[in-house]
This record gives sequence, C-alpha cells and structure tokens, in this order.
Amino acid sequence: MASLEFDTLLLSNADFLKPFAVNLTKDTESAKDLFQETLYKALANQEKYNVGTNIKAWLFTIMRNIFINDYRRKAKQQTIFDTTGTDFLLNYKQPAITNSAETDLRIKEIYKAVYQLPEIFKTPFLLYFEGYKYHEIAEVLNEPLGTIKSRIHFARKLLKEQISRY
Repeated sequence: MASLEFDTLLLSNADFLKPFAVNLTKDTESAKDLFQETLYKALANQEKYNVGTNIKAWLFTIMRNIFINDYRRKAKQQTIFDTTGTDFLLNYKQPAITNSAETDLRIKEIYKAVYQLPEIFKTPFLLYFEGYKYHEIAEVLNEPLGTIKSRIHFARKLLKEQISRY
C-alpha cells in the first residue's frame, strides 16, 4: 500500500480514537497525547499493517498497548521501597491507652477454662504450655508420643469451645 493511500485511510478512520482515548485516560489532555502518540506509532509502523485488515481494530490495539505500557511505566516510577525498620508507629504522638482490666479478665477466664479441663488433658496441655516438647512430656508422663499429641489436641479443641463462648 502506498504511503499516500495509508495516510488517507488513517485520517479517515482516526476520529473514533478520540472518545476511546478519553475513556482510557479519563483526562482530555492525556487523551490528546495518547491520540497523537497512537497516530505517530501507526505511521511509524505502516509496513506492519496488512492491507484488507480492519484498520480500526489495528489502531485500537495500538492505542490500548500504548496506554497499558504507559500505565505500567508510571506504576514502576511511583513505587517506593521502604527499607526503614518497622518499629515506628505512624501516629506516634497519639497517646496509647490500654485497658488492662479487660485484658486481666480475659486472662483469668482463659486460666479458669484451662483448669476446668479433665485431668487427662490438663496435665499434658499445661506441660506443653510451659514449653516442654512432645517427647519430653511423653517421657515425664510415661505415655506414648501419639497419646500425648492427641490429648493436647483435644485440650485445645475443648478450650476453643469454652473460650469462643465469651
């Protein structure tokens, strides 16, 4: 296709790109820039256009690809990597008020629930809670390892049921 024929075809089918550009960018100035860049790319890549194919679809694809590439480029430029420590609070000047009474009540309820467990579950659970390993608890209580694991599991299950009621 001759250059003059392509230019005529391009200009006669370019008007539909303006609303599409506005729809993509949501800004008239950015849409104008996108429209101009699309026409420039189409002219620069004239040899890639196959005669007989839908020129509107070809131009839409060029515009959409330019928009996506610009969006990705801007997103990468605006990415800020924060390598500071995480031990600072954003609103550090605001006073922090803790409700220790409520916390104390909840802790008492948890201990009460633990001590209400049947003895068969309470002893292994308390040992585990104090930091002993499964095999150490099994040696102390002279029970198989699997039995200790299942008792601790059931103790947790019972505690979840009791504590979830609160």
